[in-house]
Amino acid sequence: MRRNLLLHVGQAGAVFFMAVLGLVDLNSGMGVGSSLDLAPVQVLSAVATAVVWLPAHRQGSTRLPKVAMLLAGFSLLLTIGIGVFGGGTGASFGSAEAVGLLGVLFVVTRRGDPNWAVPAVLLTGIAIGFLPLRGGLTTTYVIAGLALGLAATAVIALGVYLRTIESTRKRAMDSVRSEQRAEFARDLHDFIAHHVTGIVVQAQGARFIAEQDPKRVMLALEQIEAAGAETMASMRRMVGVLRDPNAQPDAPLAPLAGVDELGQLLESFTNQGDVLARLHVDGSTTGIPVEVSTSAYRVVMEALTNIRRHAQGARVADVWVRRTPDWLLVRVANDGAPPRAATPREAPGYGLVGLTERVRAVGGRITAGPGIDGGWVVDAALPLDQEVTR
Repeated sequence: MRRNLLLHVGQAGAVFFMAVLGLVDLNSGMGVGSSLDLAPVQVLSAVATAVVWLPAHRQGSTRLPKVAMLLAGFSLLLTIGIGVFGGGTGASFGSAEAVGLLGVLFVVTRRGDPNWAVPAVLLTGIAIGFLPLRGGLTTTYVIAGLALGLAATAVIALGVYLRTIESTRKRAMDSVRSEQRAEFARDLHDFIAHHVTGIVVQAQGARFIAEQDPKRVMLALEQIEAAGAETMASMRRMVGVLRDPNAQPDAPLAPLAGVDELGQLLESFTNQGDVLARLHVDGSTTGIPVEVSTSAYRVVMEALTNIRRHAQGARVADVWVRRTPDWLLVRVANDGAPPRAATPREAPGYGLVGLTERVRAVGGRITAGPGIDGGWVVDAALPLDQEVTR
């Protein structure tokens, strides 16, 4: 929200600055002295630039560079009309339009589709560099054109820099999401393989004792039914979860840490530093679906790791686990200072991105932010029944 507010304030300031430049252009006699009365057209061209760069554009837009090329082409034709056929105005060439075209150049470089952005940037840059020729071919206007060309180069460099940062961050986030979903799939693979193996063993045992003790067969069938139902529920949840195509299906089974292991996790966390970790459990932890239990464990583990790294001055970390009829609610809070926002040059943390992907994979949701009484709070809601999220 703060970022959007700053963006809107910046846009409003840029529009105001263009308006002031436009008044200066008109006051200096823009269009006066030329045999062609094109001053209203120049004003319209300056307004058109604001219409292009002011709205928010999606990344990779093809419409944006196409519109920019039309606007730059029109500006070039106007320059030719005034500077060549009109003999030059000898006054202001339209500094408001120049600033507007620089804004268009930045937005196209930052957001435009790469295939269309390159010709759009070239054409817009030429239009900006030739703009002062509307005033004439004197040394002053030629120098002004060179200065605008340098400004256009700087704007392009800034747009490319910000675009590269965003692209790198997006690739990193996609990689984290993919790794998290693959890890989740492997956890479920281990769990399902474990239960299926148990089902097979119990079925084989039931076949051998069927004639000797029929009552034990009924018990084995009940266990097989329960294990099969839990396995099928986990398989339904696994639909849509990305898998690693290189993962080995016969990998050795690994024990899955869940809610019941949180006590050991918090004890180990407390023993490793100066922060006291306390666990509060409300409700029974038996019968929780394995993917929900392991996801809750990962949420707490990642939150505690972030406390160790980023919560300066933290003394206490409280972990609440509450079970309702439909949800498992997890909260991790600390009393330290909230982490400062990372600058574009700093390597951002992607732990929360991975957690968000894992929680969403089981149909849950997660939030993180400053607490009401200070510190930092991570809240996760994990559905015990997939139907509650539909």
